[in-house]
Amino acid sequence: MKQLLNTLYVQTQGAYLRLEGETLKMEMPEEEPFQIPLHHLGSLVVFGNVLISPYLLHRCAEDGRMVVWLSRSGRFKGRLDGPVSGNVLLRRAQHQALCAEDVTLDLARRFVAGKLQTARHTLMRAARESDHPNHQTALQSAAREHASIIQHLPRLNRLDEVRGAEGDAAKIYFGVFDHLILANKNSFAFQGRNRRPPKDPVNALLSFTYGLLRNECVSACEGVGLDPQMGFLHTLRSGRPSLALDLMEELRSPLADRFVLTLINRQQIKPDDIVKRPGNSYSLNDDTRKALLSAYQKRKQDEVYHPASNKSVPYGLIPHVQARLLARFLRGDVPCYQPFLLR
Repeated sequence: MKQLLNTLYVQTQGAYLRLEGETLKMEMPEEEPFQIPLHHLGSLVVFGNVLISPYLLHRCAEDGRMVVWLSRSGRFKGRLDGPVSGNVLLRRAQHQALCAEDVTLDLARRFVAGKLQTARHTLMRAARESDHPNHQTALQSAAREHASIIQHLPRLNRLDEVRGAEGDAAKIYFGVFDHLILANKNSFAFQGRNRRPPKDPVNALLSFTYGLLRNECVSACEGVGLDPQMGFLHTLRSGRPSLALDLMEELRSPLADRFVLTLINRQQIKPDDIVKRPGNSYSLNDDTRKALLSAYQKRKQDEVYHPASNKSVPYGLIPHVQARLLARFLRGDVPCYQPFLLR
């Protein structure tokens, strides 16, 4: 359970939420009940097996307090808005922002800046921990190049230039990614990012984990009432969740890349766990998928400091916090969108 930005996130399985006077009361198996005044809550998000009483649902609907249901893994299931909803106004603001070139450009810069900052953090951390001088030098150089691109971003006045800068940084990042792999180097050799299909075990792990993160970001957009297909950095394409992909960029390194590296370096994933398919492609076998999903759910419970909320937040809630921050910006509640940054 976590309260962030006037939203209560409930992940405790078997919890029961009910209305008691002017408060929400949460009853949990083998734990003390928890109560919070309703006027402190703007919305409610529940994961998996969490029950809500009809009277609490009625009150939330009457007050215009959004209730969002997600699966335990974070996949969007549904949303209650009540008779008077601001979602149409939020989506209208989202569409208007897309038509404003200056707003679109600013958001694209911020998504890319967030991505490059978190990637740079990963590179610098790896350089500090490396005991291989050549690897350390390469990682430090890549981190400096990321810093240079970040400093140059405000001077880019076209969306294609911002996308080009992001592409250049990605090539630099994945150009030294192999130095971050410390165990079973021969089997988990990495020579660059590839996909559809992945041509090596590391890319198979990355692609699968990126798919999980993408689902999280789609659910986060849906949960706050944003249109996940109406993005700013990524081009619009039928069936493509462009906004979810925008949010995903700044979360790739901390939520996906570092998770995959941990699995490999701690040898929680072994070379035999990745299956070679016809056409020189690789994929995860059934047991590996189950093990990875289990580890991913545990990872989502770990907490990290979130600058915008000024408190520790479970990794699994970061996409939802970022979507809510974006919604606040689009509604005009805050002057700018703050990407997620590690410190």
